Amino acid sequence: MALTFLNRRNLHGITPITALLALACSASSGTSLGDPSLVTVAEESGFTRTGRYDEVVRLCNEYPRRYLERVRCYKFGDTPEGRPMLAFVAGAKNTLEPATAKDRPVVLVQGGIHAGEIDGKDAGFLVLRDMLDGAGDLGKILDSVTVVFVPVFNVDGHERFGPNNRPNQVGPEEAGFRSTAHNLNLNRDYMKAESPEMVAMLRLMHNWDPILYVDTHVTDGAKFEHDVSIDVAPRLGGTEELREHGKNLSNAMLQALSSTGHLPIDFYPTLLETDNPASGFGVQLYPPRYSHGYRPLDNRLAILVETHSWKDYATRVKLTRELLVGLLRETTAKGRTWLDAAHAADGRTTDRLAGTEVPLAYTTTDHTVTFPFRGYAYQRVPSEISGMLWTKYDPSRPEIWNVPLHDEIRPTVTTRVPAGGYVVPAAYAQRVAEKLDAHGITYARVENGRRALPMEVFRADEVTTGSRPSEARQTASAKGKWVPEARDVPASSLFVPIKQAKAMVAVHLLDPQAPDSLFAWGFFNGHLEQKEYIENYVIEDIARQMLAKDPQLKSEFEGKVASDAAFAKDGAARLEFFYRRTPYWDERYRLYPIYRVEQAP
Repeated sequence: MALTFLNRRNLHGITPITALLALACSASSGTSLGDPSLVTVAEESGFTRTGRYDEVVRLCNEYPRRYLERVRCYKFGDTPEGRPMLAFVAGAKNTLEPATAKDRPVVLVQGGIHAGEIDGKDAGFLVLRDMLDGAGDLGKILDSVTVVFVPVFNVDGHERFGPNNRPNQVGPEEAGFRSTAHNLNLNRDYMKAESPEMVAMLRLMHNWDPILYVDTHVTDGAKFEHDVSIDVAPRLGGTEELREHGKNLSNAMLQALSSTGHLPIDFYPTLLETDNPASGFGVQLYPPRYSHGYRPLDNRLAILVETHSWKDYATRVKLTRELLVGLLRETTAKGRTWLDAAHAADGRTTDRLAGTEVPLAYTTTDHTVTFPFRGYAYQRVPSEISGMLWTKYDPSRPEIWNVPLHDEIRPTVTTRVPAGGYVVPAAYAQRVAEKLDAHGITYARVENGRRALPMEVFRADEVTTGSRPSEARQTASAKGKWVPEARDVPASSLFVPIKQAKAMVAVHLLDPQAPDSLFAWGFFNGHLEQKEYIENYVIEDIARQMLAKDPQLKSEFEGKVASDAAFAKDGAARLEFFYRRTPYWDERYRLYPIYRVEQAP
């Protein structure tokens, strides 16, 4: 059978600023592009305020004018409300395109994925200007590193601007909103890639292929003294070539920030019991719906940066700037070593992943250590408002919380990677191809059909769907197993080979047991519905005929009635027992419509 391999990874959709200016002017709120100043609203206000998006548009024009041939600004996408998505690229001369930067370490710094958490935008502009001005040793960074800076990822959310979007955050005076114009949380969208913003970001990411992806946030939750959490991945899991580099980078950043008086931690400080500091914390290995869960599947480093919301805006921006400078210095010193490790991991993934067992989801174990967490004195008192316990913090009284930290993880779901790859039947080829293209996954189109091809199929025994929408979808989970069958493969089906560097992305996208697979996000919920039925009076008659002809079936049925009280009381279940054993039963019911094969069809 002929296969035509496709890979649409290219520079389509990235537009230089010279082609953008008219659109940028119409999308901004009216500020002139003629102001040559690179000083931001945040700086002018003493970091009590942050600028609107028209400031980013203006700076997108001004930076290339000021620093000719050392920085460019690109439009890499459009938002649902028609605003341009902008990326600044800074580096040495002739390294401002993906093709000319491919042998250099590239760092992608992302601000405003949650547009109310906007520290990364204003800190990033400070760092960008200092590097281009040659301040201290920062001017040398661009000699060997190319920096891609996206000041605001969630642009429409940024322009839902106001003073009330982050009630548990100290400044700026006004900021944007968490979700997009489609009310989607972009930091849940990396795998399902449903928003136009994420499709654009993935295209930018795959074009530049940054060795380090930096996602800047502001955390909320409890009140405590720690001012930043930095979660580097891979560190607990991921490919062995990069794991040690992730640990070393994490340790280096903890040491650097601690030496300047900060109080960093290397895990996201979510209390195990909401609002109960005594419950402690747990380390996590995040699924790929999140930025720092996704990027390690590509065999690259990522870091989630979370400054603490109860620190004022000036403190948070200064801290974020320090952290970005530290990351860029580490990249300058070690980036090429990271690249070598990443390329080795690509080779391992391509050559050795097929046929192995891989984890898809994790949880923390019961193992704990006592962690001296820097918190504040607190009381938990009954509330006449909520009827629950109310945690009252006293920030004037710092104290150490000696709390449990669950410091180990274990896999909860594993799967066998097929030796060949996955087959996507023609009925779903277009829908799935859009996702494969978004992730840069190579696939082939089956030009001629095959009949009765040996393969493995996944049949769901138990299915659970979400009780309420999640990111505009009804999620699904299933218990079942892959079983051998022979099935037809129509022409125009897709074959997704495992032998490629992005194989782990493909596995997480296409295996139904993965927590962020297309199945888990409800893209195939139609296959969970029963579409054909048989009347009760018909199956009643058929069942009697079956019992009369098959003593073994009669014994099985009577045994189930005797041993399973719920089954015995459920008339519909008793009839379905027989219906499933007739030729009238729909053999595609709960059949997952993507298959595993041991070799290319």
